[in-house]
Amino acid sequence: MDAKFVQDRISFLRTRKGISEYKMSLDLGHSKGYIQNISSGKSYPSVPELLFICDYLGVTPKEFFDEESENPHLARELYDLTKNLPEEDIRILIGTARRLNEKSKS
Repeated sequence: MDAKFVQDRISFLRTRKGISEYKMSLDLGHSKGYIQNISSGKSYPSVPELLFICDYLGVTPKEFFDEESENPHLARELYDLTKNLPEEDIRILIGTARRLNEKSKS
């Protein structure tokens, strides 16, 4: 993982949410070209700023850096919806997820 990953991931998550670079820059309290500069590799966010970006995009830092997750906000929504279910229901959902996973592989 390198700096290009960070700029690509910000762009990917931003566009998935339908947010323009301009709007995101202003919403984060920066000049209108702030996110564009990150996306183009001209500048990089500091660690505290990256944490603000994650929060703005609705992902945790762990979800941000999970290269395999294209929809981390949906995975979190699923987790939030299921975390208080009884164990039996969670096991049913796990079985369903496994079946869907196997079906998508074939």
